[in-house]
Amino acid sequence: MLSGFAGRIAGLSGWRRRGVACAAGALSALAMAPVSFWPLLALTFPMLVLLLDGTSRNRAGLVAAFGIGWWFGFGYLVASLWWIGNALLVQAEVFAWLLPFAVLALPAGLAIYLGLGCVLARLVWPPGALRVLTLAASLTAADWLRGHLFTGFPWNSFGYAFANDLALAQAGSLVGLWGMSLLAVAVLASPVLLLGPPRGRGWVWPCLAGAVLAGLWGWGNWRLDTTSIGDVPGVRLRIMQPDLPQDEKFRYDARDRVVERYIETSESAGGLSGITHLIWPESAFPFFLEHEPEVLARIAGILPPETVLVTGAARWAPPPVPGGYPKIFNSIRALDHEGALVATADKVHLVPFGEYLPFQSMLESIGLQQLTRVRGGFAAAERRTLLAIPGLPPVLPLLCYEAIFPDEVRVADEAGPRPSALLNLSNDAWFGLTPGPYQHYQQARLRSIEQGLPMIRGTNDGISAILDPLGRSIAYLGLGQRGVVDGPLPQALAGTFYNRYGYMIPFFLMLMIFCASLASACRHARSG
Repeated sequence: MLSGFAGRIAGLSGWRRRGVACAAGALSALAMAPVSFWPLLALTFPMLVLLLDGTSRNRAGLVAAFGIGWWFGFGYLVASLWWIGNALLVQAEVFAWLLPFAVLALPAGLAIYLGLGCVLARLVWPPGALRVLTLAASLTAADWLRGHLFTGFPWNSFGYAFANDLALAQAGSLVGLWGMSLLAVAVLASPVLLLGPPRGRGWVWPCLAGAVLAGLWGWGNWRLDTTSIGDVPGVRLRIMQPDLPQDEKFRYDARDRVVERYIETSESAGGLSGITHLIWPESAFPFFLEHEPEVLARIAGILPPETVLVTGAARWAPPPVPGGYPKIFNSIRALDHEGALVATADKVHLVPFGEYLPFQSMLESIGLQQLTRVRGGFAAAERRTLLAIPGLPPVLPLLCYEAIFPDEVRVADEAGPRPSALLNLSNDAWFGLTPGPYQHYQQARLRSIEQGLPMIRGTNDGISAILDPLGRSIAYLGLGQRGVVDGPLPQALAGTFYNRYGYMIPFFLMLMIFCASLASACRHARSG
């Protein structure tokens, strides 16, 4: 019965095959936050394997394999990224017409990577259990490309399926995101082997995969239970989450209301006495701090002598050439009790179409503009540097979606002294009460686990938190809530295996899988 079912799925063609691939991909989105039901992938990944079983290695078969991967990816990405369209409704009169491009065209483009991953797998496609590993390596390679090419967008890579379970997420400290993606596909696609010939030994590999998963879960729990983490002496953090409507944040006429809301919320827990660092979110103000001395004075007036404000704020720099546009940076600024700006870090990895337009001059000439509506777009810093905030150990600044790029966080760590914490300020209010902020938090938390570093995360409307280097929340303020949370800064751990060696293990395994697959495919072709 089971092998008959497998044959029927493999034998699908035309719109039936595309429909099953798309539906399986869409269901796979439930493995991501906020649902995070990763066992569902043990049904959808085997469907992908069976669909590819029904193709061949000739030109028509490879085209069919690309189509299967593309439809799977399109269903998955539409179902897990639809919330991006919410950002276009903040200024609907200007941007609503772009909704189909954000909700459909972006997933359609990103799905090409999964289509290519399936083609790569089908080029060799050895028989038996090795084809599952081949698909895992191919989809991981495709995910890696998606995270790097054309500025990269590794959002909801398959490895995040295990990120919501803190015990399983500890694997990130060993193999990072791409290693977790390899693991997720290999383990959760293995049940397809139960659908083989009735007298076969297809149960062996799924049992082995389950044992690997159980071992990692047990090791993760052991690590969580036995790792002792102290606090940085003399540091008391307060994260302020104002839950300010996004359309109000960019209106200069709302300047005073915005500032008073921040101040009122910051002082809502009995004043700032004993707080060493007050954290405000990304893009906090509809103005440049340097241009508003009275606002600087008002903010400084609430800060006790021992308190430093750390806030997101746009930074203005003079035009590089006479008659040109000034440079505007999306930045993190630190302000002391005298109103002096004592530290600044500018964003490095800007959001395409959000903070700048690719082919800026051409697209602006036909009336297009980025969501933030900064003439000429934001400027990017040349490199990421540690931020020296008075009273804090060195922190690595990550503005908004910079926290979703694991390789950039690790590369920045290698480029200089190791930071003692990650500082992630974001403005997820663009996306409202949708899955987007939950996914962003989940991905940022995995960076802490990968690096063995605590994270200070402040956002406009959630999710804000203080995380220890194992990803546990010391303080937490949920989505759509207004208020403050106080807490210490946990100490960093020694560098993790991933921090020291990167993707040495998963990339070596991928190379071994491709070599074994080629050898097996060649032997099978000769014997056939």
